[in-house]
Amino acid sequence: MIGFIGLGAMGRPMAANLASAAPTSVWNRTREVAEQHAAEHGTRAAGDLAELADCEIVVTCLPTTDEVAHVAGSLAPLLGEGTVWIDHTSGDPAASRELAADLAGRGIAYLDAPVSGGTDGAEAGTLTVMVGGDAAIVADVRWCLEAVGERIVHVGPLGTGHATKAVNNAMLAAALWAAAEGLSALTSAGVSASLALEAINGSSGRSFVTERLLPERVVTRTFPNTFALPLLAKDVRLAGEVLTEAGVDGPVLGLIQQLTAAAAEQLGPDVDHTALVQVVERATGVELT
Repeated sequence: MIGFIGLGAMGRPMAANLASAAPTSVWNRTREVAEQHAAEHGTRAAGDLAELADCEIVVTCLPTTDEVAHVAGSLAPLLGEGTVWIDHTSGDPAASRELAADLAGRGIAYLDAPVSGGTDGAEAGTLTVMVGGDAAIVADVRWCLEAVGERIVHVGPLGTGHATKAVNNAMLAAALWAAAEGLSALTSAGVSASLALEAINGSSGRSFVTERLLPERVVTRTFPNTFALPLLAKDVRLAGEVLTEAGVDGPVLGLIQQLTAAAAEQLGPDVDHTALVQVVERATGVELT
């Protein structure tokens, strides 16, 4: 039995895909969400965390490591030795290592396994999973990881999965800022953002930001909130901590951290990460369409 905790934008489809591979119980802070998931996907809705005590694998997909640690404080004492905890949260590398040590004291193995690929990838089961932890444990639960992702990369020991995801998202933020500034300049010069993207996406400056995010979310002015801007700011901050721990001077990512944190504060908690483009639009007086 798999116990899945956290039915947000990513967790809902991931839990549904897991349910096709093994019996799955789901828990969410809002119980009605778990009950709806059970009705739609054949999972079992857990009324409280104690109902997951019989699970051999526990999976978390929560906003931060703080929430994971809080859940673990209640659930871990109820789990049996040999349970594997897979954490798909985009979490804090240092805090995840501390959590892993606490769980190990109870005979519970922990893997930090954040994912990338967006809600489309979560629905299709084609996510990239960046896994940190013991290789033997990764091998044992690979089938579970493959239920949600098509690219499973064991990047190293505990904490390296979260570190890799943090750096990845910092690079995403950098690409968003660079594209927003460049396209704003082109728009002011008389080039529509759509035509500029058509040229760039056939050239060396293309990226996931220019190929997917800007055409689908910004140019269309939809900005669907599938990954909140404050969560991106959190990940960029964590990437800065990864650089600091490694003794790497990061002036570029340091600036991106400042800009992204300021954008999150300015735009508020309920906007998609691509909305940071609006900060550049407001400053330049142009709209990317």
